[in-house]
Amino acid sequence: MTRIPGITELPIHTPGMRIGLFGGSFNPAHEGHRLVAMQCLKRLQLDAVWLLASPGNPLKENSRLPPLADRVRATRALMDHPRIEVTGFEAEHGFRYSYDTLSFLRQTCTGVKFVWIMGADNLIQFEQWERWRDMAELMPIAVYARPGSIRRATASKAAITLKSFRIPEEQAETLADRDPPAWVYLRGIMSAMSSTAIRASYARTN
Repeated sequence: MTRIPGITELPIHTPGMRIGLFGGSFNPAHEGHRLVAMQCLKRLQLDAVWLLASPGNPLKENSRLPPLADRVRATRALMDHPRIEVTGFEAEHGFRYSYDTLSFLRQTCTGVKFVWIMGADNLIQFEQWERWRDMAELMPIAVYARPGSIRRATASKAAITLKSFRIPEEQAETLADRDPPAWVYLRGIMSAMSSTAIRASYARTN
């Protein structure tokens, strides 16, 4: 467990708030992340979006992952919006899996209406996540379209398993008020940017 002042605290919240949770390593954060956060704020009618900078994705190799504090500060600088918060609180509690994070927040932040946000590329591999079915039972999920992922995402094992709980896109603003399982697929403005491509470009020029 790692406590870093100014980095690992939970953002301010009150009962009744509608908050989107957007997890990732943010290595680095980019305009595509900001686009998703801004679109979800608007289309899900949220009060805030929290970007959860993870200590390390258990499905990825993390030996070259920059320090958490550096990633949180850089992400905050990029987001620069009063309703978008960035926190590395998972490190303070030793969470490795998103299920643990969601379960903790449901128990700790009484009365808050959370929505889990993820890109369509993550829906494709969602069945590889630890306790992914239980995650769907914990809170509603918003899946945001990613270039080249639409068909594979909606045909994925997770999408098929949860098909009966999918709501129409035109009802997206009701998602935070729904009892889980419930999810929506959001199409719209997309960015082709990816953290992997940015890192590869940086490596080629250095």
